[in-house]
Amino acid sequence: MRGFDAAWLHLREPFDHAAREPASGALDLPGRLTRWRKRPPGEALAVIDLACGHGANLRALAPGLGGAQHWRLVDHDPVLLAAVPDALAQWARRREYRFMLTGDASDEQGIDIAGPDFHAKVVCHRLDLARDLASLDFGEMPLVTASALLDLVSVSWLQALIHQARAARAALLFGLTVDGRMAWSPTDPGDELVHGLFSQHQRRDKGFGPALGSQAAAVALQQMACADYKALQTCTDWVIDGALAPEMQRAMVEGMADAALEQDPAARDAVQCWKARRMAGIIGTRLRVGHVDIVATPA
Repeated sequence: MRGFDAAWLHLREPFDHAAREPASGALDLPGRLTRWRKRPPGEALAVIDLACGHGANLRALAPGLGGAQHWRLVDHDPVLLAAVPDALAQWARRREYRFMLTGDASDEQGIDIAGPDFHAKVVCHRLDLARDLASLDFGEMPLVTASALLDLVSVSWLQALIHQARAARAALLFGLTVDGRMAWSPTDPGDELVHGLFSQHQRRDKGFGPALGSQAAAVALQQMACADYKALQTCTDWVIDGALAPEMQRAMVEGMADAALEQDPAARDAVQCWKARRMAGIIGTRLRVGHVDIVATPA
């Protein structure tokens, strides 16, 4: 909604985690992955996290994956990558996990995190995924994961990713892909207009070619089937109660209004009126934003 700055990633992370909790109705996809690939004791699961931001996907998945893990966090933004060690250190401190920086100036600095049921070694890797995906070495039988990425990419980029992953016999776990569902309570007469313009804006080029937007999950499942993957999806919706999370509610209203105006400046009066009404009613408003998580394993 507000690009990929650290402030937005920090704001949305609690909603991402809540959406993926079994209590929300979501399936335990990391657990299904561990049952798919039984690792000998001590063998580490290699995990490649694409468009990692400040490491939220690792924080969501590592405890559930369990055992020894080697994470490679990949992003093009040096500012976000630089924020990873501190973000992981704070998370480890809250959870009472062991945390340690490894390496030195002459070596690749890494991060070592250990909890009761997992031990993750982490390195960060800067790469422009839009241009240089083909140069990324997947290794053999890794887990390739990403969060909130698929709706930003084009069908051709997604095809290339799945082809590259299949060649490496990789499993796939893509989280929090928007699917176009959005429900306000109470409703507003301007919802349909703003949602329509916002959906059109989601299909704009985000650097990977024409974005898939709300069609991303359906296209991903189709492309995975073509590549002989067995896939499973689960709903991981955000539920935003304005009384409990007014800042997130305001960010959603502002982000949707900005995107709608950028898509159709002629709709300014209607969009601004919608924004004013939504802002005034935040405390009494509840919003559900549809997302899905997808896990896929090679046949």
